[in-house]
Amino acid sequence: MGFDFDRRKGTLPNGAPTGDPFADRIQRDPVTGAVLSVDSSLRNTARDVTEGLDYQASYQLDTSIFGHGNFGTLAFAFNGNYLARFVRQGTPVERKINLDGDFVGVRFGSYPQNRWYASLFYDLGGLNAGVIVHYVGQYSNGDRKIREWTTLDLVVNYTFHLPQRATEQVPGYAKDEEKNAQVTAREEKNIAPVSTVEYSSSGWRAWLNNTTVTLGMNNVFDLSPPFVDGTFQDGYDPRQANIRGRTWYVALKKLF
Repeated sequence: MGFDFDRRKGTLPNGAPTGDPFADRIQRDPVTGAVLSVDSSLRNTARDVTEGLDYQASYQLDTSIFGHGNFGTLAFAFNGNYLARFVRQGTPVERKINLDGDFVGVRFGSYPQNRWYASLFYDLGGLNAGVIVHYVGQYSNGDRKIREWTTLDLVVNYTFHLPQRATEQVPGYAKDEEKNAQVTAREEKNIAPVSTVEYSSSGWRAWLNNTTVTLGMNNVFDLSPPFVDGTFQDGYDPRQANIRGRTWYVALKKLF
């Protein structure tokens, strides 16, 4: 906490300068001017004003509409953000600073004006494959320009949809049906019905059905993030990029 004495046009009864927004938080001895107390509790004085545009477009093409069979579905998506203005004012008496398109620092963030990603996926039954493009536009680091960064990701998913066996397609039929038919009518009243959904499949089929295996690769071309000064030893902006390079991954998901 401090005072800008260049703006001082007088003092308050507590001896603080009149031009400081925090003057009323310091109490002084009216005779000696010594500080008696300081109110250091938090106060929300900063102000941020942002203006921009979020946009999104999507389109799905079912190949069966052409009347030559079903060759799967193509799905396209495009999402982005345009930051038109980002103005910050630390206190009501400070000047407003325009930060859009600037790198302020690792702690305070960076504000490129353009960011978007686009994806194209092909779905054929249990097979789903696609490409994703990520884009961060050019922004500034003082007088230095931080170049744009574009990366490409690939992903392939396969979901097992096992067909039902013949016995599972007959309502009321269970593998223990012959055994149940031998009980007497009196005993039958005390027997709970057998669920064909839970017990008719063998163990491996039950676990494999509705299981998705994913294989993917991020940053296919192994592009390094653009250099940014003032980020200590890292040399890049961790809010907009990463330094991992090309990365493979495998995932397994099971729906019950």
